[in-house]
Amino acid sequence: MATDCEAWLNANPVEAGDRSDSFPSGDEDNTFTGNVNNEINGKWILAPTGSIHEARLKAKVKRRLRKNSSRDSGRGDSLSDNGDVVHSVVPPTSPKGKLLNRRSRMGKGRGLPKKGGAGGKGVWGSPGEVYDEDEVDVKDPNYDAEQENCVYETVVLPLDGETFEKTVTPIVQEYFEHGDANEVAELLAELNLGSMRGDVPMLAVSLALEAKASHRELTSRLLSELCGRVLTAADVEASFHKLLKELPDLVLDTPGAPQMLGQFIARAVADNILPKSFIDGYKGRVDSEYARAALDRVAVLLRMSRWTGLRFDSLWGSGGGQRPVNQLIKEVNLLLKEFLLSGDTVEAERCLRELEVPHFHHEFVYEAVIMVLESKGDRTLQMILQLLKSLCASTVITVDQLRRGFERVYLDMADLSIDVPCAYSLLEQFVEQSFNAGVIDKKLRDLCPCRGRKRFISEGDGGRLKLSSY
Repeated sequence: MATDCEAWLNANPVEAGDRSDSFPSGDEDNTFTGNVNNEINGKWILAPTGSIHEARLKAKVKRRLRKNSSRDSGRGDSLSDNGDVVHSVVPPTSPKGKLLNRRSRMGKGRGLPKKGGAGGKGVWGSPGEVYDEDEVDVKDPNYDAEQENCVYETVVLPLDGETFEKTVTPIVQEYFEHGDANEVAELLAELNLGSMRGDVPMLAVSLALEAKASHRELTSRLLSELCGRVLTAADVEASFHKLLKELPDLVLDTPGAPQMLGQFIARAVADNILPKSFIDGYKGRVDSEYARAALDRVAVLLRMSRWTGLRFDSLWGSGGGQRPVNQLIKEVNLLLKEFLLSGDTVEAERCLRELEVPHFHHEFVYEAVIMVLESKGDRTLQMILQLLKSLCASTVITVDQLRRGFERVYLDMADLSIDVPCAYSLLEQFVEQSFNAGVIDKKLRDLCPCRGRKRFISEGDGGRLKLSSY
């Protein structure tokens, strides 16, 4: 570079007059600041009066700027008009930032992502792109013409005897809790019952024989819902044939199985899922006494429905939670009246259990105490006291239900005393005897209200009459 500048100066000498025109006289110190910059073929050329050393520095700075601009367009130094180096305020980017930058490093393009954003690891095309189905290549060595129109379906294996019982039993037991027959039908439709389809009614009835009356009512409704959707009339008929044959084994666990099975058959005939000719086929061909008792029960119920209009929809009754409150109150009063006539504590306990309303036993206690107050007799008091003591000892009536029943009586004493003037004294007597018998505790006894007596004569002032203003 210095050699070229020296050769140019020798070939183009500059006269003194030219120097005087370009620079004022007497200003020799500013000779180097008034140079004119020219560029030929990308190289710096200085005026004749310039310094060769300054030309070298400017050429070096120019080369460095070009190198930095090609390496990183957003970072580097620049050269001012007076030849000073100006540092950029943009912070340098890290090598990691360069790797994450998807713009071209060649200084070409518009700075957009590669392939329109469809490239890179884990990318399945540009956003919004929908792929068509791949066409089958006939020339593919793995191509099989027989699999061209194949339809693949999920295969469910048929249930055997052991798997059937393990699968269907939880479904029926859950149905006893929620009572949704449609859900049971959907669950059974998903199973491949196969030859075990006819055993569904048999399993449901067998489980209901050991359950409550409300569960037996739900089972009758379930059979009516499943017939036509999951089961056929032939499946239901075959199931009851098997149940009649297995009655001797069912009686071992449920002594009342013949009467209950007879009611199931009568309900099925009334729901039109079992033909009326079902009973006629057993006439004169029954060897088991249990099967004969079940068929006799069916005949009696059908005859009663024909003559007296017996409704089979209420054959099993309804669950306690499904009954109206007024009906429950009537049944509780009827139960207490029957107990006062018979005095059978065991029968009263069985009837109270069959109501299946443990959350409503406080009404039983309330009605029993009210009956004692309205009877005004010692016999009723002793019988009700004996009944409550027996029910509390057998935990049929819980302590909470007993307390709620007595507290309800305490709250209604103001109204009861209108119809029964001596209600307070009778209640105090009954509560005291109940405490002595261990039916109630001391805290509940102390809550018993007592009627305050009005004093017309003072008891501490010599028997003098009180003034009306007192």
